[in-house]
Amino acid sequence: QVQLVESGGGLVQPGGSLRLSCAASGNIVSINYMGWYRQAPGKQRELVALITSGGITNYVPSVKGRFTISTDNAKNTAYLQMNSLKPEDTAVYYCKMQAKYALDYWGQGTQVTVSA
Repeated sequence: QVQLVESGGGLVQPGGSLRLSCAASGNIVSINYMGWYRQAPGKQRELVALITSGGITNYVPSVKGRFTISTDNAKNTAYLQMNSLKPEDTAVYYCKMQAKYALDYWGQGTQVTVSA
């Protein structure tokens, strides 16, 4: 079994920064990609950013140039550096890992609130 634990969320003022972490543990065989998703109240969960095992990244247009996804393979950890945060970035952020055979694992989520 695989567990994902997110951390780093919190309350930040507009224009501020946060770094989310997602630590994976357990029987990790092979990772296709890791991604960060978010879900705001009353909205569907959306992909924010993902990074493949080969290092290819993809971002939703609304965060391009502000967010950066990265991984530390030695620590089985993914990060999401979020800069220039806006109130519309407020959501619960979830980490997802897709492993071999397209098995998906999700973290429990971490709240990010951007407010003055």
